[in-house]
Amino acid sequence: MRTRVADYLLEVAGARRTPELNRHLALLLALVAGILNSVGFVAVSVYTSHMTGLTATVADAIVLWRPAVVLSGVTALASFIAGAMGCAVIFNWGRRRGLHSRYANVLLVEGGLMLLFGLLAEELTWDHRHLVFIAVLCFTMGLQNATITKISGATIRTTHVTGMVTDIGIELGKIAYRNRLPDADPVVGDRTKLAMLASLVGLFFLGGMIGAAGYLWIGFAFLVPTALVLLVATYRPLAEDLRALRHARRDRAGHPRAES
Repeated sequence: MRTRVADYLLEVAGARRTPELNRHLALLLALVAGILNSVGFVAVSVYTSHMTGLTATVADAIVLWRPAVVLSGVTALASFIAGAMGCAVIFNWGRRRGLHSRYANVLLVEGGLMLLFGLLAEELTWDHRHLVFIAVLCFTMGLQNATITKISGATIRTTHVTGMVTDIGIELGKIAYRNRLPDADPVVGDRTKLAMLASLVGLFFLGGMIGAAGYLWIGFAFLVPTALVLLVATYRPLAEDLRALRHARRDRAGHPRAES
């Protein structure tokens, strides 16, 4: 049993991907996204995953000339983009080196940032600390959304509930459709996809409830156990790469290059 759990932890955030592992990681990240999103709203009144709403908010605030709202919205948008950029840089750095932890490295950064933020956020006394909160939460959201986007080939996004709800409606429409023309291509709903989408939305919703209740209970410290879950998922892929690095160094030390 212990071996199976260890193997699963090695693969869930590892380089070898299967549809099942992609689903499992997506479900975990949807729950985390819901937690982060609700913590951000309860703490600073910003839904840190809702880039559509934030873009509209900035546009409205410019017209109504509300500079503080514009600054908060631009900070959120820029931080989300920076998080997605960070994911691309970290992932491609690992991919080009053939690392088993190419995905886990991104989750390590997200989990580490969440851990530090959960431990230190309450100690921040700067007058405009809400901008720091927005920046950190949106950066981590951009990181994780880009991660599952790359893993799934852009078929899954754990924070884009609008798209998922739209796809749920499409699949329900296909299932409800009655194929009355025998000579035409049949319309067939994808029940597996529907179940996956419903699970993602449900876990995002559940994460939102957990995040809101957790923040009201103990504040930003509630992000600490959430971060630890992500860090546990990264442990085995990182350990494998460190073990391979030690073996490579030992081999080089045992077989020095011949002098020319």
